[in-house]
Amino acid sequence: MLNILVIDDDAALLEALRAYLTHTADVHVQTIQTSREALDLLSNSQYDAIVLDYDMPEIDGLEILKIIRSRGDTTPVILFTGVGREHTAIEALNLGADFFIKKGENPEAMLQTVLERIEQAVDGKIGGRLIGAAQKMLTDVINFSSDPGFAIDSGGKVIAWNDAMEQLTGTRKSTIICQGDLGYSELFFDSKRKMLINMVFDTDEQIQKAGYLLVSRIKHGPVIAVTKGTKPDGKAWTLWMKAMALYDVRGHFIASVGTVRDITSTVKDLPITEVVTPAEKPVQEIPPAPKTGIFDRILGKAPSAFKEGVYLYARELKYREAIAAFDRAITADPNLAYVWNYRGLCYRDVGDYNEAIKSFLRAVELEPENLEVLYDLGETLEMIGVMQRENKYFDAAIQMFKIVINKLPNNESAWNHIGICLKEMGKPEESRLFFDRARDVKLWKKDTPVPRKRDEVL
Repeated sequence: MLNILVIDDDAALLEALRAYLTHTADVHVQTIQTSREALDLLSNSQYDAIVLDYDMPEIDGLEILKIIRSRGDTTPVILFTGVGREHTAIEALNLGADFFIKKGENPEAMLQTVLERIEQAVDGKIGGRLIGAAQKMLTDVINFSSDPGFAIDSGGKVIAWNDAMEQLTGTRKSTIICQGDLGYSELFFDSKRKMLINMVFDTDEQIQKAGYLLVSRIKHGPVIAVTKGTKPDGKAWTLWMKAMALYDVRGHFIASVGTVRDITSTVKDLPITEVVTPAEKPVQEIPPAPKTGIFDRILGKAPSAFKEGVYLYARELKYREAIAAFDRAITADPNLAYVWNYRGLCYRDVGDYNEAIKSFLRAVELEPENLEVLYDLGETLEMIGVMQRENKYFDAAIQMFKIVINKLPNNESAWNHIGICLKEMGKPEESRLFFDRARDVKLWKKDTPVPRKRDEVL
């Protein structure tokens, strides 16, 4: 049975609501006619939902709503407003109301609407349940982040835009909040186009066709990609994006959250001057191995720190903390290729391609035939090729993926990556052969993924 509190100074309406809700659904209704009594009651009692009238004497409904939310009370609130008070409804939603209902001339329809809204609020079945407490929490998270970030609701409208994003785009949140129809994308491109935040449910192929180089994707986690854009002043820039779908406790989609970084200077300053293959050993680009002690190896400090890093990287998505853990593992034993490899993945995910390449190359030097290392290096070289528009990186990436295919002839992803590289190099006919092979492997259901060290840990 639902326990509902109705706050309204209209005694007749209270009685009508009590009778309707009690006889129509499994609901217990408690009614209050004054604001102060309601606030006192809410200090000591909990309800499944609150129905609140805006036109209350002494303290109006919006002030009551503010007080309720300031106490940390996240109980769903349905607000009654009079006809012609649309501005009040919008303000109420921004303050944390879950629904608003206009008091109209059809009492029966209004009563039915109240019941429907109560059930929707309690069950969490609102399409964009970011209104109310969930929206406030998400906004707080976005604002707390030092990275440029924003969020859109299920309808594609901007609901959060932090200070770092204001600095990146030169656009204040007051002018961008509630903007939809991809209008915000014009701040990053020279026209409206889908951003990664709009494609969290799209396939890898759809994301790539939209002009993004897919960096990584975790099931039920973030997707990371790189693309080219145009600033409002007409200058080109390279954008690193991460996006993720958010769900409520019942598994309903509520919003998409995105992060955007300008990595133009990072890409431009990459220290790679020549294409590197596994046969080469570019010692000058590899960081010196740290000193280590025999006791650290004997005590197994490296594997322990690696496991910690894997959890931080794959489960908690805390890349900087994961890097620190991998560095501890390297300090204990600098000869573990898989540690260097995952260090490279973390640096790649935070957009530091300089350090990422250094780590991958160290891993290649230690284990030239490690398929996981070669595959991850291939992805990175492919990404650099897209950003630099230079075929030598695509050639090097193809070499990496071909080594993988020689060992794993049914690795769908490697065949697909080679197709992408060839297509980017202006060889569509040749690329089609590799895309077809990837498709056949998928149809045959014979895909053989690259073994992942993290899977052993997780």
